[in-house]
Amino acid sequence: MRIRFIVVGKKMPAWVQTGYQEYARRLPRELDLELIEIPLAHRGKNADLQRLLKKEGEMMIAAIKPNDFVVSLDVIGKSWTTPDLAKQLSMWQGLGSDVCLLVGGPDGLAPQCSQRAQQHWSVSALTFPHPLVRVVVAEALYRAWSINAGHPYHRE
Repeated sequence: MRIRFIVVGKKMPAWVQTGYQEYARRLPRELDLELIEIPLAHRGKNADLQRLLKKEGEMMIAAIKPNDFVVSLDVIGKSWTTPDLAKQLSMWQGLGSDVCLLVGGPDGLAPQCSQRAQQHWSVSALTFPHPLVRVVVAEALYRAWSINAGHPYHRE
């Protein structure tokens, strides 16, 4: 199964790239985590945020294949514990399709992306800067995989 991690924003600081890559490379081949970066629309002084969000959303939707299972990451989504995420990961693997995780930019996720999603996940009740979410989600997926695989990484 492939998890396409579709995120708004490019040119991340080195610590974000290093953190994300550390956990993405730990995942086994049968659980491929692919990062797809959507360019952040330019936000000028008098920018029309709704138009910019729509443009970002269109690019995100274009990266989703018709049979993909789509999960939006949003504060209004459902919170999962680590064992809950491990169960979700098993469920996603059983679907027989790829999974897309959608993360918006600094102004959130476009409405059409939330509408396309079959599931909504809240990583935290806290608001994180969108670059940090990349590292947190990659580590959480690795930890969930380790639970399912019986790997000693996760300890209870």
